[in-house]
Amino acid sequence: MAFPYPYVGPIAAYNNVPIHTEYYQPKFFFISNITLGQTTTVTTTANQDYVIGQECRLIIPPTNGCRQLNEKTGFVISIPSTTQVVLDIDSSRNVDAFQTSSATTQPQILAIGDINTGAINKGRTNNGTYIPGSFINIS
Repeated sequence: MAFPYPYVGPIAAYNNVPIHTEYYQPKFFFISNITLGQTTTVTTTANQDYVIGQECRLIIPPTNGCRQLNEKTGFVISIPSTTQVVLDIDSSRNVDAFQTSSATTQPQILAIGDINTGAINKGRTNNGTYIPGSFINIS
């Protein structure tokens, strides 16, 4: 079968640029402390941009304790400060205390999104409703 255009080979690297996380909101953040209780308060090392109702995942290496919270997901129910979020994860029982570590792998909190725009109302009207936690391209 002949192509109607000349075959040019694979896509050039500049046409398939890598995704830069700094161009997307919300980002992931490193965790500096976790306060356990009926709700879980996560303190980050930098100002975070999460919103109430957003779903987040915790990634906690074994060197930081709290191994029971590794890979747990929860929704943001409160934002007490620019570096803290309160998740609806019950960590009041059978959860080890959080410890700081000098290991190269640091604990992280990540927003759970689906696609870059996250619009859920693409019908006859588009009033800007987005899925909580979806990524917004800000480049």
